[in-house]
Amino acid sequence: MLRIFVVSILFLVTAVSVLLVVLTGPGWWVSVAIFAALLVLAIADVTQKRHSILRNYPVIGHLRFALEYIRPELQQYFIERNYDGRPFDRDTRSLIYERAKGTNQEQAFGTERDVNEVGYEYLVHSTAPLEPPKDPPRMRIGGPDCTQPYEMALLNVSAMSFGALSSNAILALNKGAALGGFAHDTGEGGLTEYHLRHGGDLVWEIGSGYFGARTKDGEFDPTMFAEKAAHPSVKCLSLKLSQGAKPGIGGVLPASKVTAEIAKARNVPEGVKCVSPAAHKVFGTPRELIRFMATMRELAQGKPVGFKLCVGSRTDVLAICKAMLAEGVTPDFIIVDGSEGGTGAAPMEYEDHMGTPLTEGLMLVHNALVGTGLRDRIRVGASGKVATGTDIVKRIIQGADYTNAARAMMMATGCIQSQRCHTNHCPVGVATQDPRRARALDVENKSIRVQRFQEATVSEALRMMASIGAAGPEQLTPRMLRRRIGHTNTKSYAELYEWMAPGELLAQVPEAWAEDWATANPDSFAAQPGRNGRALQ
Repeated sequence: MLRIFVVSILFLVTAVSVLLVVLTGPGWWVSVAIFAALLVLAIADVTQKRHSILRNYPVIGHLRFALEYIRPELQQYFIERNYDGRPFDRDTRSLIYERAKGTNQEQAFGTERDVNEVGYEYLVHSTAPLEPPKDPPRMRIGGPDCTQPYEMALLNVSAMSFGALSSNAILALNKGAALGGFAHDTGEGGLTEYHLRHGGDLVWEIGSGYFGARTKDGEFDPTMFAEKAAHPSVKCLSLKLSQGAKPGIGGVLPASKVTAEIAKARNVPEGVKCVSPAAHKVFGTPRELIRFMATMRELAQGKPVGFKLCVGSRTDVLAICKAMLAEGVTPDFIIVDGSEGGTGAAPMEYEDHMGTPLTEGLMLVHNALVGTGLRDRIRVGASGKVATGTDIVKRIIQGADYTNAARAMMMATGCIQSQRCHTNHCPVGVATQDPRRARALDVENKSIRVQRFQEATVSEALRMMASIGAAGPEQLTPRMLRRRIGHTNTKSYAELYEWMAPGELLAQVPEAWAEDWATANPDSFAAQPGRNGRALQ
């Protein structure tokens, strides 16, 4: 390991310098002083708990902080040129780190963004702004069939599995959630001791591999599911249909990474390639999906259940809504994941070209639920590059009730976006299963940063709502968010997009939705044949 090597080399050269002083005279005292100082610094780096990168890279890790100190010029030149546009920009990264550390978040000399650029969005402040509420509001998750509703925070930890993240990263995220009173989504990698140790509220996610609740041949195991769902830390159950970064495909964990610990968590054989299929086995139609929602809720003794998806066609969303109406059963929540959502590893074409972006997907789901008269029974969560208070406000305006963040929460635990998640060589111990690298992440320190980041971000979102003139999320409207559509023209979201009236799809279907509504079939996800013989999408 590099830290052992650095300390050993410095100890050796210091000892050699002392020996040369003894043998040849005092001319070597300068070398002794320099190498001894570096040795002390190296020992201090590997024993401190604040900076993971210094624990893994003693002495040389200070170069990164030197670049931070003289930013933006050199840090932007040397670091941002390694980024391909998918990570957060420099301003967002700085904001996340500063909030996590509890340091100053003000900026001199105003905006660095081009406010005249087409596509620029901004919030409309009020001439009579309000004071933000003292206590952050919470969203009750639980429809009419739910007997154990949950009060969800405005910002929560999005789905990230043990396996993708290290055990220490999971521990830090969960303890941060426990400290701050917000929810932690487990991801589809199973419900582990690291999720349960600190007692943070959990959304247990089940994917198409049914990890942690599966039989030996990969089928869903209702008995195992019911036993784990009964744990008091499990507050909600989420079925993953698709993921924003790679919608339409499952995942593969190489055999070399399926350790005994991960095999136990996922209930799969150790040392054997772990495959998450593209499609689910427990349902094949919208109606079967909704029936399985009812089964999950029954097995979970009335706890809230829902599903997560990256939106594909509008026809599929409407087919699910028709199935809800036909069965008289609704999930308690739906999480909309945008195609801009991140992941530790995904095919480049999928990251760049597959799936609906969060803005369009979120408004589609919201309007479909409103139009079918189901919106008041179902809460909607939004995930996909959520990092700031502005993101929270925008997503609520676009139809969400609450938001989830993954990358921003990773950065609060110390992630520096080195983009080496898939190599198992994460330099700060966040996205790795190498115990030596993971050990650099101090759980106590990073959990406080996670809690601090969430609290500060929600607080800023509430302050922005108050500046708009809204006393809370329920008073936000599409007119409060505007986009520049030309160099001389801007329009609000109320003008740019069509918004459904409650029950409108059941009364008089708008022309723009008519073909998709007619095509949507509660008994099939496949598009129905069109008049020209082709499938209508």
